[in-house]
Amino acid sequence: MTSTLTSAPTITPVDLRDAMSSATPPTVVDVRSSAEFASVHIRGSYNVPLPMLAEHGEEFASRLPGQVVLLCQSGNRARQAGERLSAVGVDPDTVTVLDGGIAAYESAGGEVVRGKGVWAMDRQVRMAAGSIVLIGVAASKLVSPKFAYLAGAIGAGLTYSAASNSCAMGAALAKMPWNRPADEPQLGTVLRRLPARS
Repeated sequence: MTSTLTSAPTITPVDLRDAMSSATPPTVVDVRSSAEFASVHIRGSYNVPLPMLAEHGEEFASRLPGQVVLLCQSGNRARQAGERLSAVGVDPDTVTVLDGGIAAYESAGGEVVRGKGVWAMDRQVRMAAGSIVLIGVAASKLVSPKFAYLAGAIGAGLTYSAASNSCAMGAALAKMPWNRPADEPQLGTVLRRLPARS
């Protein structure tokens, strides 16, 4: 395990892959939306969307057993979840964040379950950003040169996103209807699915 510049400890995808096949695997909590979770998730993980965890941190703090690994698409939401759990009294030594998120885990040979769901959030962001840049460049040639600023704004946004390890476009896309299915899990159901604290 390593540490990032923030106080949240991290676990590498390779270390988590090995831990998942051990006799005592950690409890893996995926804080992405239920639609993202349905699209691809680590076998044996539990889906607790970040907004639910943020709102009901105390309930989750009282249920989470042993070592817990938090994950999302890239690590940003998982770090937020870790900060929330720490704020409600969860021992920070028992919670880690998966470095690089679900894609890094799969690239490291970790076992994932793929379903028929929406595209992963990073793929949605690439499609949206690429489409807006393409439209901006085409419109700058066909309509007005000022449309080139649209492509520049997306480039600046992506640069800021990389530097700050945040993604405003991803946050906006997460609120779209296709990323918020009608069967969004309820608090009671999510709590019951978590393993009981021993």
